Amino acid sequence: MTIIIPANSAADTGYEVANSCRFNDDDSAEMHKTPGGAGNKDAWTLSMWVKRGRIGTGGTQSLYGVYADSSNQETLAFDSGGNIDKLYWQLYQGGSVVGQLTTNRLFRDVSAWYNIVVSYDSANGTAGNRMRMWINGTEETSFATDTNPSSGLDSAWNGTTKHQIGCIGTGNFFDGYLAEVVSLDGTAVTDATNFGEFDEDSPTIWKPKDVSGLTFGTNGFYLDFEDSANLGNDANGGTDLTEVNLAATDQATDTPTNNFCTWNPLDNYYANSTFSEGNLKLVSGGSGDETYNTSTFGLTAGKWYCELKHEGGNNVLRQLFGITQNPTDDDGQYLGGDNNDSWGYYDNDGKVYHNNSDSVASYDTWTTNDIISLALDLDNNRLYFAKNGTWQGSSDPTDGTNAISIDANYTYFIAWGDASSGNMNSSVNFGSPPYANSSDAADANGYGAFEYAPPSGYYALCTKNLAEFG
Repeated sequence: MTIIIPANSAADTGYEVANSCRFNDDDSAEMHKTPGGAGNKDAWTLSMWVKRGRIGTGGTQSLYGVYADSSNQETLAFDSGGNIDKLYWQLYQGGSVVGQLTTNRLFRDVSAWYNIVVSYDSANGTAGNRMRMWINGTEETSFATDTNPSSGLDSAWNGTTKHQIGCIGTGNFFDGYLAEVVSLDGTAVTDATNFGEFDEDSPTIWKPKDVSGLTFGTNGFYLDFEDSANLGNDANGGTDLTEVNLAATDQATDTPTNNFCTWNPLDNYYANSTFSEGNLKLVSGGSGDETYNTSTFGLTAGKWYCELKHEGGNNVLRQLFGITQNPTDDDGQYLGGDNNDSWGYYDNDGKVYHNNSDSVASYDTWTTNDIISLALDLDNNRLYFAKNGTWQGSSDPTDGTNAISIDANYTYFIAWGDASSGNMNSSVNFGSPPYANSSDAADANGYGAFEYAPPSGYYALCTKNLAEFG
């Protein structure tokens, strides 16, 4: 599956979300705090914006967790078992499920931001309204499991047990991005309009609202992730959350008001590459198999810029970076420059391959820690590569000098591959990098943080720019 236009891609949202936090499950990343005193365990609301990284099998992923012991815990999580990629909210007390909602819908769009709101109101006279859930502004009513808590049942949230974001206990770590995490103590909302609104020009698009004026209550908090040195900062002024295995580089500009491109784990040739860091880092599969992968965004017009950082591997040969007109086919040839649908710049010989020919261009070789820039001009059907800031073949993307000519009137995806059957590592920067740059250069619209300045007229791959130029 390849997504061409991602969800919630409005050009103008009014309220802008500046940052998100990138959670990498392999790092066991999470944040937590233990309330100093009990708040209202009978009426509360939690809202968060979520963009998934890893999906499918590989472990349940908890968005929030309160863990006292194996018989007493509470979580909101994506399932990886019998309800794979469904969302469930479970209250487990005394060794039994006392409340649970499990959706019928699946959450498998890795290009989209979801706003998830849950509201707990144990005193509600209608049993079905004691646990409620909204997805992108619309109340969820179709559940695979719908177990209502008894009247007046205390939840674990707002108690004095450790509250965690991104896991529960010591496991079930979330993989992806979180933004605008809001906890309201003492308020059980009856709709999601405190946290978002439908766009007046695109009424199917749910967009964030300013939440700073809400009543947060005793144990409520607001995580806006705007302080890279303190990602657990409570922007409402309460006690900060303690960060575990999170760094300043986990602050991202990929947000629900400006959604950035990533690699697409749903388009994983041989299904061998390992995705991490919010689907921005790839490690090829090895085991005798070549691997190829493509971007979540497909591009039909405009001028686009991105970078790839070569991060080595156990066989640092035959890594490629380029473009393709197609997601992977049965033999992966669309991505390796083996036919007329793709162009690939290889690290080991420095050549750009197209239609199984190396005569397209001969550039410098590249290796560990080199950064390769890619400039794609779909208004004039030209392609350019740079190594560590030097445009190869004396090319110049700003005036079209010495460009690689590509076919007109196609949708193009950014592509990466390992043709060596080794285990290669690379991280891509579509504008929200998973690593630290020595200098963060933005495009002319102020978007992106690149090692090298994008050429004049070229832009980061994000929905703000897509809406204007794509």
